[in-house]
Amino acid sequence: MLNKTMKFFLENKVITFSLLIALILGGLLTSPFGSKDLLSEDISVAVDAIPDIGENQQIVHTKWEGKSPQDIDDQVTYPLTTILLGIPGVKTIRSSSMFGFSTVYVIFEDGVDFYWSRSRILEKLNSLPGGTLPENVTPSLGPDATVLGQIFWYTIEAFDENGNRNHEWSIQELRSIQDYYVKYSLASSYGVSEVASIGGHVKEFHIDLIPSALQLYGITLNDILNSLKNSNLDISARTLEINKVEYFVRGIGFLENIEDIEQISVKNEDNKPVYLKNIAKISIGPADRRSALDKNGTEAVGGVVIARYGENPLKVISELKKKIIEIEPGLPVKHLENGRISKLKIVPFYDRTTLIKETLGTLNNALMLEMLVSIIVIIIMVMNIRASAIISFLMPIAVLMTFIAMKYFKVDANIVSLSGIAIAIGTVSDVGIVLTENIIRHKDEYLIQHVKFPSYSVLREIVYKAVKEVMPSVITAIATTVISFIPVFFLTAGEGKLFRPLAFTKSFILTASLIVAIFIIPAISHLLFSFNIKINRLNFDPIKNIFLR
Repeated sequence: MLNKTMKFFLENKVITFSLLIALILGGLLTSPFGSKDLLSEDISVAVDAIPDIGENQQIVHTKWEGKSPQDIDDQVTYPLTTILLGIPGVKTIRSSSMFGFSTVYVIFEDGVDFYWSRSRILEKLNSLPGGTLPENVTPSLGPDATVLGQIFWYTIEAFDENGNRNHEWSIQELRSIQDYYVKYSLASSYGVSEVASIGGHVKEFHIDLIPSALQLYGITLNDILNSLKNSNLDISARTLEINKVEYFVRGIGFLENIEDIEQISVKNEDNKPVYLKNIAKISIGPADRRSALDKNGTEAVGGVVIARYGENPLKVISELKKKIIEIEPGLPVKHLENGRISKLKIVPFYDRTTLIKETLGTLNNALMLEMLVSIIVIIIMVMNIRASAIISFLMPIAVLMTFIAMKYFKVDANIVSLSGIAIAIGTVSDVGIVLTENIIRHKDEYLIQHVKFPSYSVLREIVYKAVKEVMPSVITAIATTVISFIPVFFLTAGEGKLFRPLAFTKSFILTASLIVAIFIIPAISHLLFSFNIKINRLNFDPIKNIFLR
């Protein structure tokens, strides 16, 4: 069947070259070295600098404000750990208890699907028996990202109309803008799992009670808490119809500023209300924090963008930058007293694009130089320009076909996987050398026997016979190399995630070289070797023989 298929492509060159053009276009479209336009179409192979060798884990985060690590460990971390152990596919669970919160890391077996594991955890958390956790304590699942998900960091900074930095905005104002505008806008960008705010002060209303006033009016803390809760509500009533017009009756009660809080009635004393301003001092201040963001020695406010699991980091960053350009005109502006303007901008200070492109550039140069050196060596050793052209043509086509296979099998392009292509370049050229040398040998034998150049149809039979003769040996050699990588495919954990992509890409390019050798090289060889160049035997130069064989 293989011989018949090879003969079909040899005799039907229109189909052969149509297939060749399709492979070249497919390889160029899926190439990780493509342009931004190709990346925006989500056609190219997913690209990253290094492989993600992290464990298949999910994070369950639980807050319990004001509690000690021991209380959290006893009442939150331990119950969650014992319950989550019953989920299918769980390999191990690690946990930590800190002041005010608990973190449980659920690590699954490598074969467990990422999103399937998330759904199982959510099912378990939603079906917790009553009393498992303290009242008003609700665990939450972390973002659907891996340890390499942090792809972009940025700060929000102020600039004047000349592009010079200024410090007219407080870090509390910047944090509010980050939390209520920038964060949600960037979270809607393609492939973004989460945008985490960092730095600055979270704005809060502070109520500082006056103990002597509480004692004077006989007011407790519970009275104040209940008054605050009841006053921060919108209450709906019924509808009234007046003059055939229906009106909705409701009470608007959300607290918006300090004055609203000061006017809250806590208690009636002799039919006179006791307002919160009579027993406390209300102000706006920062929430307690345990970390800060420093940039060049100055405190800053910014965010961390985390890419969703399985997304192309290069495309996510590209779409994120478009979103930043879109939302920047809507950031607030301050008109200063001196007539100048202070405008906010989003400034990146960690962008993985640079690392990814430098990695791809290094590998691209290595592949190009390796193919160039191989071509030079082939020309010197084979001593035949037409044969060297056929062999050299095989290498880039096999590389482009490898990119198509990487896209189909979801193998990301990184420094390890692309190294597999570089390693196999020598073996790929060997396939072409064996085939073309045997074709040349059969053609030379025909010339010796018949003392004339073979016709077009005869040469086709010569090419078919020569390729068929060595094809079993070539297939055996390629299959032996591919089979030798089987132990690599069975590696697990971090070792498997690190080396399996290399084994895949090397197997892809070897298989691609075999496909090109069987179906495409015979047709190209038939065309190139069908031209007979006559020479003057009296003035024959042996060096020119490399062009004429």
